[in-house]
Amino acid sequence: MALREVVKSRSNPLVKRLRALREGSGPLMLLEGVKLVEEALEAGVSLREVAASPRAERQERGRALLRRLEARGVAVRWLDDSIVASLSHVETSQGVLALAERPRFAEDAVFRGHPLLAVAFGLQNPGNLGALVRAAEAAGATGALLTAGCADAFSWKALRGSMGSAFRLPQICGLEPRAALALLRRRGVAAIAASANGGVSYDHWDWRRPSALLLGAEAAGLPDEIEAAAEARVTIPMAAPVESLNVTAAAAVVLFEAARQRRS
Repeated sequence: MALREVVKSRSNPLVKRLRALREGSGPLMLLEGVKLVEEALEAGVSLREVAASPRAERQERGRALLRRLEARGVAVRWLDDSIVASLSHVETSQGVLALAERPRFAEDAVFRGHPLLAVAFGLQNPGNLGALVRAAEAAGATGALLTAGCADAFSWKALRGSMGSAFRLPQICGLEPRAALALLRRRGVAAIAASANGGVSYDHWDWRRPSALLLGAEAAGLPDEIEAAAEARVTIPMAAPVESLNVTAAAAVVLFEAARQRRS
């Protein structure tokens, strides 16, 4: 692929758009790296603008991605290596950045088939939120509800944690906590709270019914009113002296148990 004119000015409008999105959220999302752009293409995400540096063309996988983009009619703007590096969140950039539209999911997609949902309340760590979305997709969940106060599932750190799952797992974001519970009731889905102690053992609960696992923030856990409104509480028995797991690890344990029960 022949090199085109390479932008070297940091005042270029595209560079400004990329920098603005790097520093905050907005109507678009910033994708960085070959793998994440590949995942977006596979998921049918609409790419508005793609920026590449000569570094991308020096790698076989990068060249293959650029050919795919060209074949799909996605215009690629060329930026100097130093500019892309300055926009990167990682120490060594792969030389590919993209501005993409955020996926939009219908409510019916979240509750399709025999619903199994992950519902997050106040989960503010974007890396943990992204990993939760990844675990939910891997366990076969139908979707996720990410309530108001959660991190942005399409921020760079969350996207890095989900590794493309956020493009595919149907989700509804920004619901008020009570509205999320009301939606579950309206859809006939049992709200089951993950609790550090005092609940039924997670593997004794019947997850074959339409179910939603309610998960709280890393330190605070679920709000008292949410836990009180749940149909039941489940707990993961642990060997002493361990008292708790990271929220993503706990969610993975429970959701994969749900998947096991549903397979059998």
